[in-house]
Amino acid sequence: MKNYILSLFILILCSTSIYAQNQRAPEITAVELKDHVVYLASDDLQGRKAGTEFSEQAASYIRDQFENAGLELLGDQGFQTYDLVIDVKAGKNNALSSGNRSFEFEKDFMPYPFSRNESVEAEVVFAGYGFNINQEDLEWNDYKDIDVKGKWVLILKGDPEADQDESRFINFSGIRNKVLTAKDQGAAGVLVVAGPAFDEEDKLINLYYDKTQGNAGLPVINIKREVANLLLSESGENIAILEKSINEDVKPHSLALNTAVHATTDLILNKVKDRNVVAMLPGSDPVLEKRYILIGAHYDHLGMGGQGSGSRMLDTIAIHNGADDNASGVSGIIEMAEKFSFAGNLKRSLVVIAFGAEEMGLIGSKYFTAHPLIDLKKVDAMVNFDMIGRFDMDERSLSVSGTGTAKESEAMLDQLKEEFELSLSYSPEGYGPSDHAAFYAENIPVFFISTGAHEDYHTPRDDYELLNFPGQKVVSDFSYALIHHLLNMEKPLSFQEAGPKRKVGYRNKLKVTFGIMPDFTSDSNDGLGVGGVTKGKPADIAGMKKGDVIVAINGKSVGNIYDYMNRLKKLEAGQVVTVDVMRDGKKKVLILQL
Repeated sequence: MKNYILSLFILILCSTSIYAQNQRAPEITAVELKDHVVYLASDDLQGRKAGTEFSEQAASYIRDQFENAGLELLGDQGFQTYDLVIDVKAGKNNALSSGNRSFEFEKDFMPYPFSRNESVEAEVVFAGYGFNINQEDLEWNDYKDIDVKGKWVLILKGDPEADQDESRFINFSGIRNKVLTAKDQGAAGVLVVAGPAFDEEDKLINLYYDKTQGNAGLPVINIKREVANLLLSESGENIAILEKSINEDVKPHSLALNTAVHATTDLILNKVKDRNVVAMLPGSDPVLEKRYILIGAHYDHLGMGGQGSGSRMLDTIAIHNGADDNASGVSGIIEMAEKFSFAGNLKRSLVVIAFGAEEMGLIGSKYFTAHPLIDLKKVDAMVNFDMIGRFDMDERSLSVSGTGTAKESEAMLDQLKEEFELSLSYSPEGYGPSDHAAFYAENIPVFFISTGAHEDYHTPRDDYELLNFPGQKVVSDFSYALIHHLLNMEKPLSFQEAGPKRKVGYRNKLKVTFGIMPDFTSDSNDGLGVGGVTKGKPADIAGMKKGDVIVAINGKSVGNIYDYMNRLKKLEAGQVVTVDVMRDGKKKVLILQL
């Protein structure tokens, strides 16, 4: 009997202990934050490049952490899957010949990664730098006295003032822009060559995936000077002479060539599956449980680096572990989600998302906003974490962007920073180089929390040993308090626009803007999708809507983002343009005052 009573007492004691543990919210600890980062940033995951088996392993780990924390898995068992192009390779049919001379692939010629797969046999016309510029301060037309319809256009890389920092031609010297101009003139294909002033070594481009969405609509091939000089031989000219003449005279010099080229471009896009990881903790308030606060961080990184990867050490092929970028952010949302799952009495529902393919152009977050698993109109705020592992315990400074996207944001943060003895650096803009940008485009208030970039950013040196995990706990505790307030506030934040909803500050700034957020998720070549429209800007005034597809500007075709950008480069402030859009399967013509 005594043994029975003793056993019963022990059972009650253990049950009470377990109950107490379940009632106590587990703290976010530096040890647990480190454990997640050590796994995600291990050499075993080979840099978590999007679309690889290693990225898949990382996603599975994150999904399991969400599930173990008691969150409800959304999508397909926690995964939201989408197609992703990760590489471009040469097929077997790439060929180039002229007369009885055949040229060697990779040695004599190389197709551009945005070339269309096609075979073309046609005459060749040399069109200088391939410009057709008609602006108030600059006129230049390489096509004025030549007919290139149905022909190959041979053009030079660069521009006549390539050695000048403030070249007047800089907005027009990109290959994409030149190819579009040639296409507008009716060219069947484009051959691109470097003169000695541009590239003395005459290197062919490397065939790598440059994150191009959509092809150019015609074959585009980089050829060696030796090949170009052979095509020019009957004219008595060569590339060096022509480049020097154009540069010195600063005027066009085009000519038809008495020769033909037969070429075939054959590129294979490697399409794979990639995924977001999505889970939810339902709220407890009968009304507010149907409202959402989103927290997110991207889990992908650069893999082995290399050209086109985004690595800052282009000549180094090595594992880019991405401990700070962004295993730190992912570990933070895992730990915060776990703590919230024990908190109880949360009025709104919490949605936690680990985004894929951020490094390839915010693909995962943009896919989520285009194919949401919840009603985006009921999202009251989004908090994004990207690189939160380098917190300095002495300076105690933290960067928070998006503070201008809601009227109440800075006052709320001011109160919290005093509690945590932090020095917060505010940036009001809603757009930024991370996943919160996609949500700002949907008129959702955003917070982007980061400890900032550093010398190891996007290099193989970004390893877990360099992170400050006690400091990351401070950032996570502060963020938890912020999110807890957002989940339980009686009234939602008051959204307001804070800066453009699209990328600005390109290498060559545009003179005009439509005021749209392009949809970067499409890899088709039949127009540019409109992901968002900025209120009060020309597109909004003209009646453009999110979901429209821009197919032409001033009657000239737009197949993708590159066509769109290059069309804009040729427009002037004050100009009135027509824009053809497809809406619900029907074409509409809008008139925009720039």
